[in-house]
Amino acid sequence: MSIKTHTSEHLDNTEQTVNEVRQGLKFRPVLHALTSNPGVEMMNYAAGRDNMITLAQGEGDSPTPDFIARAAFNAMQDGKTVYGPTLGQEPLRRALSDYYKRIYELEIPSSRFFVTASGSTAMHLSLAALLDKGDEVVAITPIWKNLLGAIELTQADTKQVSLDYSDEGGWQLDMDKLFGACGPKTKVILVVSPSNPTGWSASQDEMRAILEFARARGIWVLADEVYGRIVFESTHKHLRADSFLDVACADDLLLVVNSFSKSWAMTGWRLGWIVGPPEAEEKIRDVALYNNLCPPTFTQYGAIAALEQGEDFLKEQIDLWRSNRDYLVERFKALPRVHMAYPQATFYAFFKVDGEPDCKALTKRFVDECSVLLSPGCAFGQTSKGYIRMCFAVSRRRLEEALNRMEKILV
Repeated sequence: MSIKTHTSEHLDNTEQTVNEVRQGLKFRPVLHALTSNPGVEMMNYAAGRDNMITLAQGEGDSPTPDFIARAAFNAMQDGKTVYGPTLGQEPLRRALSDYYKRIYELEIPSSRFFVTASGSTAMHLSLAALLDKGDEVVAITPIWKNLLGAIELTQADTKQVSLDYSDEGGWQLDMDKLFGACGPKTKVILVVSPSNPTGWSASQDEMRAILEFARARGIWVLADEVYGRIVFESTHKHLRADSFLDVACADDLLLVVNSFSKSWAMTGWRLGWIVGPPEAEEKIRDVALYNNLCPPTFTQYGAIAALEQGEDFLKEQIDLWRSNRDYLVERFKALPRVHMAYPQATFYAFFKVDGEPDCKALTKRFVDECSVLLSPGCAFGQTSKGYIRMCFAVSRRRLEEALNRMEKILV
């Protein structure tokens, strides 16, 4: 009798354990505490609907150029389909060094470039290398939700410092507010410049001040410069934004994250890079080794082609996006309820509408009434509620149709 009872209790306990696992209770607590992603929620809300114009994600209509695809295909045929170095193929690291010399006029040795399987992975590896539980990141917002989520996974804390907005001045950074947010637990200052979603870019003076402040306190600066080539006006020889690398010393506590996705229509290729100080090479390699061992091998030869042959394609894209921006601005000017800063960089309109404080509700209306999918501003930080992000890196025909549909709500 006792044996049967024990067996019955054991089976009951086993069933309870299985049910707990099925309910996800055995996963790390941090996964249960992750904040929601309103952008993903809205994509799920619109999923499966017919005739939907999707302008919620950061990519355009153009496919990857043939010369990039051919380079990757040739690499596959040449047998470059095996494991490679953890921080990337040496030919690609050299090509990145040459690219920065040509476009940025900076002498950076190839050993300071760490190739990663996507810009997102570059950010995850950087955060994993720098943060422990209880550390603090001071992040300039509005900011892409995935970056905030990546910080949450490290169990570090985040302080959000919002850019200030006015219709006259657009988005501006209050340096006193940024520096005042930093405290004894601050390990990283996170800056996305040019900014997704606002189009704001830090000036060289602002970058220099941030680096000087961080240098004096032993704080890392983590700079996301994924949109560094997507600018519409520039004082540089080549069209580009200012970079923290323009004003940094080689041994600064600075990691710069970048990606092939946006500039060369390679979003699905998942390939990025980090530029770091010499001391970071070994540590980033240690983290990457246990993440995915190495970036995909053959895709890196497509990336070399993008760096070496991609300027004409990028110029064509910028010309289209600049034209789309100007068209969008003129359309919004005719709608008094719409407020938006003039985008100087990136391919996003980040706008708000008088009388529409709930950005999720407004985004749902665009889906339900207009068949247009956008991204709610509350996905980009605590102070972005009420805003909407719209990607205009698409054909003029598609953009015009989306605005025609949206106008009945915006008037």
